[in-house]
Amino acid sequence: MSTPDPHPSKAPATASDLFRHGLRLLLDKDIDAWVGLWADGGVAEFPFAPDGWPRRLEGREAVAAYMRHYPDHIDLHDFPELRIHETTDARTVVVEMRGVGRLVRTDAPFDMTYIVVVTVEDGRFTSYRDYWNPLAVLEPGAGFAAGVR
Repeated sequence: MSTPDPHPSKAPATASDLFRHGLRLLLDKDIDAWVGLWADGGVAEFPFAPDGWPRRLEGREAVAAYMRHYPDHIDLHDFPELRIHETTDARTVVVEMRGVGRLVRTDAPFDMTYIVVVTVEDGRFTSYRDYWNPLAVLEPGAGFAAGVR
């Protein structure tokens, strides 16, 4: 059984547009709608994930399980310094960005830099390679997905 798509006819037209839309949903803490942007067989990869954190999620359900408690741990406020680079493949973008906010449990600042390589087909994420900084999850309260495999 797959997660229902809450916005089936509202997928943005380009990979850049879909990525920007996804960031807005994360800021709105609408995880269900963000998961709805994924293809059923989409794959998320975290090449720099530390031990105990997943390195690969296969399918929308796995992405949903990984992100389910994200807003309970990280309160995102903004994505400053967003740079989306188009590639020679219109389906793929490379994104440089920062996510800033606070850790819910400790109220400590959250500030993470990312490089993300995203591929979109038929208006849905099919590949999402997230090169985030593993040192940031050493902060108390940041461990929303530790142990999820």
